[in-house]
Amino acid sequence: MPAITNCLWFNTQAAEAAEYYCGIFKNSKINNTSYYGEGSPYPAGTVLTVDFELDGQGFTALNGGPQFTFSEAISFQIDCADQEEVDYYWNSLTADGGEESQCGWLKDKYGLSWQVVPNVLSKLLTGPDAEGVQRAMNVLMGQRKLIIADLQKAYDGG
Repeated sequence: MPAITNCLWFNTQAAEAAEYYCGIFKNSKINNTSYYGEGSPYPAGTVLTVDFELDGQGFTALNGGPQFTFSEAISFQIDCADQEEVDYYWNSLTADGGEESQCGWLKDKYGLSWQVVPNVLSKLLTGPDAEGVQRAMNVLMGQRKLIIADLQKAYDGG
């Protein structure tokens, strides 16, 4: 199967954003940076693309201009092992101008949408106890950052 790389369109912040994301996600790195040449829409030497990895997942950040912006129609989901990971990613991505949304969704300071989700959520929303699933869903709908203990308590009937 061919590799699939996510390409993120920025106005002029591709290098800054790549460094920002690599600073948040462990095992991440910038692999390559390309630059606009003479006769391009930006001054020669301006960053064109930055190829980077977030924990092994490939991304390209492109400085393409202000024509396109991010929307919630596309988001990246971070599957978290526990509340400590949820808190870390939530706090890191909402810092410096990020915005909280609901049900574990947020926008970072560049407007890119993320879902910060504990691994246990799928079990709580597909478990054998239909009433427990509904209780957990009701709690989920009222949360911004997901709180595992509250979701589990609701599922268990507490």
